[in-house]
Amino acid sequence: MKIAFALLWLIRLLPVCLISRLAQGLGAVTYLLAGERRRIGLTNLRLCFPAMKQAERVRILRRHFGHMLQLMLEYGICWWSSPARIRQLVELKDLHHLTDLRDAGEDVILFYPHFVGFELAALRLNLEVPLVSVYSHQKNKAMDAKMYAGRNRFDNAFIMSRQESLRAIIKAMRKQHAPFLYLPDQDFGRRDSIFVPFFGVQTATVPGLSRIAGLAKAKIVPAIPVRTQHGVTLTFYPAWDNFPSDDIEADTRRMNEFLEQRILEAPEQYFWLHKRFKTRPEGEASFYQR
Repeated sequence: MKIAFALLWLIRLLPVCLISRLAQGLGAVTYLLAGERRRIGLTNLRLCFPAMKQAERVRILRRHFGHMLQLMLEYGICWWSSPARIRQLVELKDLHHLTDLRDAGEDVILFYPHFVGFELAALRLNLEVPLVSVYSHQKNKAMDAKMYAGRNRFDNAFIMSRQESLRAIIKAMRKQHAPFLYLPDQDFGRRDSIFVPFFGVQTATVPGLSRIAGLAKAKIVPAIPVRTQHGVTLTFYPAWDNFPSDDIEADTRRMNEFLEQRILEAPEQYFWLHKRFKTRPEGEASFYQR
């Protein structure tokens, strides 16, 4: 890992336009070599966009591989670049939707789905406000230590393990009205999920956004990072009215519908390489079988 870390340290010295070009080249090679991930990505795109021509799905996925490689190369910026450079690379748009609520003494959950700019954008936001987040440990110990330290490099984050209770998360939120970065859009299995539509496909979805908002009496502010030619723009949206409701399924559908609209704005930047539809309703075959 020392060689990998050294390369990331050097690459972060490049202008972001050159990092992007390098990532596109590496992404093109990875697209050809990573057959299983390519198959998963194309399956996801076929399920979400059945009317789209296959050539367009391939184009989106090729660009997505480039974006994912850029995400990896940007870890050098996240871990070692100055706060000034991070501020330069990430624009915070309509941040007042968050700060107005904090100034009024409200707790906030940031609905923060998996787009490719999420690491750099979260670090930029952490320069302005404290954040609560949940961390999944990496298998490689050196990478795990580096990622954990990188996410808390400004000593302004409360990083919780997935084994922590909701009470611990809410307690951390209330210390400084620290927003909770909540990423709910992956398949965590049947036990903790309900099935609601995602692009028309019944999808195992964790309904935790509604539950935590109710327990914490917190407002939901969506925050979507989109990579641009010059960096990343993290856009904040108005807090959702009437959320949570008394219908957790309706709340979870609402979450997915909002996410669908944001994906349509930049489809190549959403995470397509994980098995989002892995868990199926009883009796349904896997979409990912060869």
